[in-house]
Amino acid sequence: MKHRISVLLALVMVLCVMTACTKTSDKKETVSQKEKNNETTAATEEITEKLEDEYEPEEYNIAVLKGPTAVGFAKAWSDSEQNQTKNKYHVTAYATADEITAGIAKGEIDIAAVPCNLASVLYNKTNKQISVAAINTLSVLYMVSTQELESVADLKGKTIYTTGQGTTPEYTLNYILTKNGLKVGEDVTIEYKSEAAEVAALLSQDSSAVGMLPQPYATAVITKNPSMKIVLDMGEEWNKVSNTPVVTGVVIARNNVIDRNESGFEAFLEDYSNSVEYAKSNVEDVAAILADKGIFESAIATKAIPYMNIAFITGEQMQVNVDTYLNVLYQANPKSVGGAVPDNKFYYFSEDLVG
Repeated sequence: MKHRISVLLALVMVLCVMTACTKTSDKKETVSQKEKNNETTAATEEITEKLEDEYEPEEYNIAVLKGPTAVGFAKAWSDSEQNQTKNKYHVTAYATADEITAGIAKGEIDIAAVPCNLASVLYNKTNKQISVAAINTLSVLYMVSTQELESVADLKGKTIYTTGQGTTPEYTLNYILTKNGLKVGEDVTIEYKSEAAEVAALLSQDSSAVGMLPQPYATAVITKNPSMKIVLDMGEEWNKVSNTPVVTGVVIARNNVIDRNESGFEAFLEDYSNSVEYAKSNVEDVAAILADKGIFESAIATKAIPYMNIAFITGEQMQVNVDTYLNVLYQANPKSVGGAVPDNKFYYFSEDLVG
């Protein structure tokens, strides 16, 4: 009996020792895993700290035109003045594209929101020293009239008053008319005026006339003459005869500006993207900013912004859209794109933003 008890006690002791060993082993594995997790967390924090340490805020001189291409950056422009952006943006609104061309050539402007064809002209003129990083505006052209027009075909026999002879509005209009089987000078008469105000005056005098105007001028005409209305969205009409959209405005930068601090430029693009999204859903706020900056009257901007097709398109889609549009312009007039359609080096592909 004592022997059996001794044997049982011995077995119990062995089991206890084995259990203790197993618990110790499990404890060691748990401690080891915790140590590994702590090491990973520490390494991640160290990399993040290094990235933050390496990032240096930039100060950029930015140019915008007093038109639709300025709308997308309005919120970032305002935020920068309140020190709410990673970089500091010194923004100047110019009345003409020639002023921006001169500023880029002299190195006084770092980044600019410009017409798509001007970006191509600058690329060729500066020996490929600028890059396009994003599309910021699609079509802004609209037909307005007191008449009912259901399609481009209904323009046959009409006189169209518009602006922009020798520039992209002319080439865009001609492309759409031609693709719809209408010949300028035979089926349709086009009269070009130097200012939108002239077009508005003619439309008020001739109830049978049709006008093609960019925003916000199309909205201004309708506001002053309630009998007027938008009868054709030229961006939609373009899309019916082309696989890619009209590209009105793009964001460009000098290559040496990008290269000196690429992380700073990426931060700028992120601010721009966020600013565009804000503009789409906060029209009245952005209209107030634009009025404060002397771009548009607030009341007109509030009505016109939804028709301005503000965008932020980067990456391969940007390249396809821009290249296709520039080729159409080149076929119409090589000088409109600076004599040649840019090669692939024209495009800056953001590491973080694709859309």
